[in-house]
Amino acid sequence: MTDAENETRPASIQSVDRALQVLEILAREGQGGVSDIADTLGVHKSTVSRLVSVLEARGFVEQLADRGKYRLGFTLVRLAGATMATRDLGKESRDVCEPLAAEVGETVNLAILEGDRAINITESSGPSGIALRTWVGQSSPAHATSSGKVLLSALTDAELGAALDEALERFTDRTIVSRDALRDELHVIAGRGWSGAVEELEEGLNAIAAPVRDHTRDVVAALSISGPSFRLTPDVMELLAPRVREAALEVSRRIGFPG
Repeated sequence: MTDAENETRPASIQSVDRALQVLEILAREGQGGVSDIADTLGVHKSTVSRLVSVLEARGFVEQLADRGKYRLGFTLVRLAGATMATRDLGKESRDVCEPLAAEVGETVNLAILEGDRAINITESSGPSGIALRTWVGQSSPAHATSSGKVLLSALTDAELGAALDEALERFTDRTIVSRDALRDELHVIAGRGWSGAVEELEEGLNAIAAPVRDHTRDVVAALSISGPSFRLTPDVMELLAPRVREAALEVSRRIGFPG
C-alpha cells in the first residue's frame, strides 16, 4: 500500500490495518523487534511501538525474555482454538449423539445459542416407532426449551438481560413467562448441570439437556434428548440426567475441554 493510499484512509482503519500487518509479520518471522517491524512496514518506530503496546495489552502479542522482541500471544491461540472447535463441533457431536440416540431410543440434538434462540445443528434419531419432526436448522425460543435454558444458564446477568425480550412468550400452560422465575430456574440448572423441559414448548414434548464446553471451559452448545411425554416422563428424565451429562462431557472433551 502506497503512502498516498494511506493518506486517504481514515486513521482508525489505517491503525487496524497496520496492527494486522504487525501480526502477519510476527507470524511469518516468528518474532521481531519494534525497529524490525517498523522497517518492514515503512513507518516510524513510535507508530509500531503504540500498536504493539495495544496488541500486548490484549494478549495478541507478548514480549520475550529478550526485551524488545515480540511474538504472537495466547489470545490468537485461543481464538484459533475457538474457531476450530466450532468447525469440529458438528462432526464430533455426531460421533456421540448417534450411539446415544440408539441407546435411549429417543432423538438427540445439539444446539447453539443465537440471541434468544436455540438453534439445532445436528440431530440423531432413535429407533422408536413414533418419531418427532426434524429440528436441524430450526430455532426455538431458548426460555422454553431444555437446550435453550442450559445455554442461558451460562450467561451473566447482563448477557441474559440483553438476550431476552422483556416479555417472554407463552407456548403452553407450562411455559415459564416470568423473568424472575426463569432466573431462579437457570440458577438451579447451572448448579446441577442439566435442564429439563416438560411440555414447555409443545404439548406432549419433553426434553432434557446438558452443557457442552470448549477448551476455555465456556458453554458453547447444549446436548439434548427429546421425546414424547408419555415415554420421556419426568421420572425417566431424572434417570437419564447422568447419561446426558456424560454424553455432553464426551463432546466437550472431543473439542478440547480439559476437564
